[in-house]
Order: sequence, then C-alpha cells, then structure tokens
Amino acid sequence: MNADLLIFTQYEQAVQRLQAYKFELIVTGEQQRQMRRFSGACRFVFNKALALQKERHEQGEKKLSAFELNKLLPQWKAVPETQWLSDSPSQTLQQSLKDLDRAYKNYFAKRADFPRFKRKGSGDSFRYPQGIKLEQGNNRIFLPKIGWCRYRNSRMVEGNIKNVTVSQSCGKWFAAIQTERDAAIPTPSGDMIGIDVGIARFATLSDGSFYEPRNSFKTLESALRKTQQAMSRKVKFSNNWKKAKAKVQRVHAKIGNSRRDYLHKTSSDISKKHAIVCIEDLQVKNMSKSASGTAEQQGRNVRAKSGLNKAILDQGWFEFRRQLDYKLAWNGDHLIAVPPKNTSRTCPCCGHISKDNRMAQARFACVECGFEENADVVGAINVLRAGHARLACEVSGATMPPAAGTHRSESGVYA
Repeated sequence: MNADLLIFTQYEQAVQRLQAYKFELIVTGEQQRQMRRFSGACRFVFNKALALQKERHEQGEKKLSAFELNKLLPQWKAVPETQWLSDSPSQTLQQSLKDLDRAYKNYFAKRADFPRFKRKGSGDSFRYPQGIKLEQGNNRIFLPKIGWCRYRNSRMVEGNIKNVTVSQSCGKWFAAIQTERDAAIPTPSGDMIGIDVGIARFATLSDGSFYEPRNSFKTLESALRKTQQAMSRKVKFSNNWKKAKAKVQRVHAKIGNSRRDYLHKTSSDISKKHAIVCIEDLQVKNMSKSASGTAEQQGRNVRAKSGLNKAILDQGWFEFRRQLDYKLAWNGDHLIAVPPKNTSRTCPCCGHISKDNRMAQARFACVECGFEENADVVGAINVLRAGHARLACEVSGATMPPAAGTHRSESGVYA
C-alpha cells in the first residue's frame, strides 16, 4: 500500500525519493501485548514530557530541547514507579520525545495547534529508526524486542529502509516502512487540464469528462447509525459495550478505506494522463464550518448546512489534491492551485461575470451572450485558464519559479 510522502533533492542525473509502504501485520498474542506495552510507554513519555514543558512555560523558563529531554529518560527509568519503561526499546521512546519537539516547533511556527496529551486507544503507535530487517521473500519483518512478524505483502518495497512506524487501528496492527532510493529524473508527459471538484460530480475535467462521487460515508451511514445506537444501549465500559464499540470502529474503518481507495485510483488515473493539472485552492475547513451559531445569535439553515458539510467532507477534496500533488511530482509533472473566486460565475465565451449566469446548480447560462454549458465544465475551463495565466507569469518571471532542491508542500506551494 502506498503512503504519501515525497521529497525530491536534485542531483546531476537522479532525484532522491522518500516513499512509504504500509502493510498489515500478522502477529501472535504475545507480540500484540508487547506492541501495546511499547505504544503505552511512548504515550506515557510523551505526556510526561509535555506536562514538564507546560510547567516550565508557566514558570517562565525556556523549553527543553529534544536532546535535553532524551537525557531525562535514564532518570525516569531509575525511578521505581517507572522502571517498566526499561522494557521498551530506548529508540522508540526517544522518537516519541522527538515528535513532541517537532509539535512544539510547528506550534511556534503557526503550522499547528498547541500539543495535546495523548489518550489511550487513540493513535497508538511507536517508531523504530533502526534495527529493522525485512525479508520480502518470506513476507516477514524483524522488529527489535518483538522479533520476526509476518505481514500481508501486497507489493515490493524499493529502496533502503529509513524507519518503520508500527500503529494500531481497529484491533489490527500495521507497519509503515519508509524508504529512500535514487530515482531517474522523470520526464513530463501529457497535456494541461483543469479540474472542478464538486458533490454531484466528484471531479469534472475541462475536456468534459468527469468522475462520479463514491460517497463512502453516505453509503454506510445507515449501518453506522445502527451500530452506534446499539453501542448507546450498552453499559459504558462493559464487555458488551467494548464489543459494540469495536463494530462502530470497523464501520468507520470501512468508510475511510473505501474513500482512500477511490481517491488513490482517481488521482493516479489523472496524474498518468496529464502533465499539468490546475485545481481550485479551496479552503475546505472554512467551507465545512458549522452554521449553528451561538446561544445569543442562532444560525440560519442549520440543518441544510449540516447536510452540505457532511457531503463536502465525504468527498475528501484536500486529500485528493494532496495525492495529485505528489503523484504528479513522481512523473515530473506539475500541480497548479488557483484562486476559486468567480470560477463558476465567469462565462468562458465572453468573460462576463455574474451570479445570474448560474441560476441552477448544474446549468450555466450566460445572461450576456447566451452561452450554455454544464456548470462544472465551465468551472473546470475557468480553472484551466487561470492556471495558464499563472504559468505564463512564472515563465515570464513575474513570479519566481521553484529553485532546485525544493519540494511542494501539501498546500501546493513550493517550499
């Protein structure tokens, strides 16, 4: 299974590619217990270090670096109450402290919210930076202090292993293997296309073709509601409640897997056929905000807005754009994000801009020249033209082109 990390470093004849592969592990009962212990130890160390950092901040002291936090690990292991930390690999505990340090840096750089304490059962994981062995022929992987584990091998792993992250989801354990390898400089191929994403049509291309929506959540919403109702009737934290909760988690996992599968297939198909893809720079988080308002000022059309928010989030637009970005880069192609303003109100024939041009959701009819077309196709055409304009600015030097050795971030901007 492909994961989604890509960094290009320019060399004379090759690029350095980081890529991750995720597989389900087939583990014994003892191995599962060890994994739960290790993930619990990492969660404990993370929370303990976070509490220490918050305490120092409240006292006006400087925060500790990752190196300084690592020096505290031997002290914590020497305390009788936390001697059990010695049973976990030191490198996994150090990686947990490294994650905390990165979270602090992201917060101060205004890239993320303030770090929060981790909760048991939510995102249980630990990471090995070294000591891993992989036998693809025998479908097994060696994890320090756990031993050899079998895994469901769905594809060959290419490159040198950099690290392995073991995580738990819905009672199953997975290994995400990050690799590094030299890859030939890709040669762009294909034409330029514009994409308009929506709900009735997931993605409409400027050539008139489109992709139907999968609507993974809507398809399984009834099954999810039944499992949630069954769980609500159980005594909280009882054995029956835990079994019902596991069923709810399995439905959620099925929804997520179905959505990711469709996004990967669609983004792969588009990236293979086109060299330059233009897409709207949508702020999905703002588009899906609740309209309920406050107690003093109630919102309007709350029920309709709630349904729209669910439909928007069910499409996975941001993940689709992120996948397009790195898959196009793998092929030497380019993703251009353009402002979405007036893309659905501008006539591609005469250029007239008016909200009256789109009186119906699916039909565009220009009030100036009479041009008629599907509204999503018109939006895709306008996105393509905006992409042409931005590309022309880069070529003419009006905007700075990306320098050698840079890579595109998840927002589509070079960094």
